[in-house]
Amino acid sequence: MKPEEIDWGRLASVIEKHRDEKSLLIPLLQDIQETFGYIPPKSIESVAEAMNLFPSQVQGVISFYAGFSLKPKGKYVLRCCRGTACHVKGSRSILRVVEKELGINEGDTSPDYQFTLETVACLGACFLAPTMMVNRDYFGKLSPTKVTSILAEYRKDKEER
Repeated sequence: MKPEEIDWGRLASVIEKHRDEKSLLIPLLQDIQETFGYIPPKSIESVAEAMNLFPSQVQGVISFYAGFSLKPKGKYVLRCCRGTACHVKGSRSILRVVEKELGINEGDTSPDYQFTLETVACLGACFLAPTMMVNRDYFGKLSPTKVTSILAEYRKDKEER
């Protein structure tokens, strides 16, 4: 599902819940991202105005935290671990398999907005190395065959809809 034009009414209702409370900037940005799947760049000015901040201050918070995105992401966000334990156990080959299977590179989103591929420094599941996450689900002790099977399940979910 491709991101649509911003629903300004929906955005305004999310902003209104947090208006004028600077300490709630991060929860507001989280709400916007949860609602739209990303933080639309066009929304920064509205957020700044509602929070009585400069747009550059809002932009600074968004760019500081890796969890915020100004670009639409896929329905399924895959995070491949690049930590030491995963690296030693073959995470590089896992990343290559994911890239080949999805036809996208690290940091990219598939044209149909089904998959986004990211790498992270550590997923905190070293005992399961090599690991990856799909949205909030962890997958560990990965092999190329297991990765192909996992991705097939997510593709199947797409086809069933």
